[in-house]
Amino acid sequence: MGGRNLAILAVAIVLGIFAVIIANAWFSGQEEKQQQIAEELNQTRIVVASQPMEFGSALTQENLRLQNFPANSVPAGAFTSIEQAMQGGRVALRPIVPGEPVLADKVSGSGGRAVLSALLENGARAVSIPISPVTGVSGFVRPGDIVDVMLTRQIPGDGAGSADQMVDIIMEGVKVLAIDQVSSEAATEPGTGSTAVVEVDQRGAQVLTLANRVGQLSLALRNVENQVPGQLATVTTRDLGNSRIYLAGRREPATAPAPAQQPIIIQQAPVAAAPQQAAPAQAPAVRSGRSMEVIRGTDTTDYPVGRLGSR
Repeated sequence: MGGRNLAILAVAIVLGIFAVIIANAWFSGQEEKQQQIAEELNQTRIVVASQPMEFGSALTQENLRLQNFPANSVPAGAFTSIEQAMQGGRVALRPIVPGEPVLADKVSGSGGRAVLSALLENGARAVSIPISPVTGVSGFVRPGDIVDVMLTRQIPGDGAGSADQMVDIIMEGVKVLAIDQVSSEAATEPGTGSTAVVEVDQRGAQVLTLANRVGQLSLALRNVENQVPGQLATVTTRDLGNSRIYLAGRREPATAPAPAQQPIIIQQAPVAAAPQQAAPAQAPAVRSGRSMEVIRGTDTTDYPVGRLGSR
C-alpha cells in the first residue's frame, strides 16, 4: 500500500515538472514571437503597467508587462525589461494606470523609498505653509493642484491702523505636493488640512517663510490648464468701499454720473427760419422819439409817437 502511494506521488511530481517545462517553453515562445513581430514592424518592447499602481506601490512581476511600442516614439526614461524596471526595489511615485509606460521619472531610484524629495524637480524646494478650511479653499486643494499664494497683511507706514489691510498675490502657478501627510495625486477627495507643501525655487522658499511671519497666507485654486500670468495688483480695504460689484470674475461698471446741467441759452431765430407760431410782440423801442417800429413775424409796422403831452 505504501509503495503504491509513493508511485502515485512520483508520477505527480514528474507531471508537475513536465507542466512547468511546457509552460516555460510556451511563454518563452510567445516572448520570442512578440520580439520577432516588434523587429519586423520596427517596434521596441518597453515596460508598461499591467495593474493600477498608486503612490508607493512596489514594481513587481505581477503589475508589469512588456508591450510593443513604435521605435521612433519611445518616451524618454522607458525601461526595456521588467528586471531593469524592478532593479533596486523601485516604487511608483505617481499613479500609473494599466497600459501606461513605466518611466524613470514616475518611479523612485534604487532603494525604493517613496519619499517626497523624489517628486521634486531639479533645483526645486519643498516648503510647507499653514492653511485652514478658509485659506485652503475648503479642502478642495489636493496634491497635484496648481494654486496662487496670497498674502494679507497690515498696510505699512505712519497713520495706518489695524483695520487698514492689503492683499498681494506673491506667487502664481505653484504646484501643491502634499496636504498634511497625503502626497498621492490620486487622493482627489476634499479634505481639510493644517499644512500645504508646495514646490518652489530657493528664493520662493525664502519668500514664503518670511511672508508667513508678516501676515496670513491663503491659497487660490486655479485651472491647471491655464498658466497665463494674471494682472497682479494690490487690493486694500479702500477698494471694498467702491460702488463696483464683482460677479463671476467680471466687474460691473458703476452707474454713470448724471451729466452736469448746462446753462440754457435762448437764441432768437433768424427771420427766415422763424417758427410757424407767431412770436410775442417785442416791447416797443423808441428809435427817434417820433416813431415806433413793431415787428410781428415778417411784418414791420411803424407807429408815430407824439411829444410828451401832445396828442
